[in-house]
Amino acid sequence: MVDNIKQQLNVLSNALRVRNQKQEILASNIANAATPHFKARDIDFDVEMRKKEKIGDILVNHDKHFALLSGVRPNDVMFRQPLNPSLDGNTVEMAVEQMEFSENVVRYQTTLQFLTNKISGLMTAIKGE
Repeated sequence: MVDNIKQQLNVLSNALRVRNQKQEILASNIANAATPHFKARDIDFDVEMRKKEKIGDILVNHDKHFALLSGVRPNDVMFRQPLNPSLDGNTVEMAVEQMEFSENVVRYQTTLQFLTNKISGLMTAIKGE
């Protein structure tokens, strides 16, 4: 029972960390929208979560082992392919970045609400209410 609760809290905690990392990258893209030759970057949330949860193509049986994901290196930050690259080599497209940023904010808040509800439920169970 305790391990199940711990696992659920770890998943939500990891999700918040990955969402925060993604938000920082997106904010950097937006901040550098006018920087010549800046390349817009992003991370794949699903891939990063699989790495955090040690879910990969190869099963691991020890904490020191790494679960390998085909074609993905650890801490990969990808470069976004622009639809309309600018003449100065900058690949930041504000509409795309703003949409990604907004979506990530909503998903971060949703994950935070799940975590809040889980902790609230545990507190209720501990108090016996």
